[in-house]
Amino acid sequence: MTVLEDRIAMAESDNTSTLDEMFERLETMPVPEGYKVEIVEGTVFMSPQRDTHWEIILDLVEQLRTKYPRKRVKSDVRIDYPGHLNGFATDVTAMAEGAEKTESGRWRHQDVEFAEVISKGTAANDYGPKKAAYALAEVPVYVIADPYQGRCHVYTHPKGDDYATETKVTFGDDMDLTGTLIGLTLTTADFPRD
Repeated sequence: MTVLEDRIAMAESDNTSTLDEMFERLETMPVPEGYKVEIVEGTVFMSPQRDTHWEIILDLVEQLRTKYPRKRVKSDVRIDYPGHLNGFATDVTAMAEGAEKTESGRWRHQDVEFAEVISKGTAANDYGPKKAAYALAEVPVYVIADPYQGRCHVYTHPKGDDYATETKVTFGDDMDLTGTLIGLTLTTADFPRD
């Protein structure tokens, strides 16, 4: 089967495909190096990981490691979320203590505790359907680090498909998460802007 035939098959079977089937098809396609692939509400998104993006991810991971053991911090690992065909590869995921993979070898969304760094092309997903899916999954702290705005949006207290609380933190200021499950204050002083 050619890439074009495979894409046509994916489009035609959208209503009957499972996330596993969609990801299996994606694994047979040539995805450019340095791109992250996610499925948001049944639509496949590929976004390049830019240098700015990676620096913020690494900074967050290094700070989270002061509390979280290495095996509880993930990046770009597929986790399925509530809603229609949502398979996200979150930029930074802190897993709850005692989290274990399912029989299918994947992490459960019920054990996720953390964050995203937006890409210009997929920002609408991070602020829209992905935020809704994280809230539905009751992810207690959802952080969007936005190098285009130069600020972090910290969402807490999930209620239905939204968060009751949003706090904005300008790059350069501290992100106080001590009153949340994360229990840390994270610095944004070295977060680059784009």
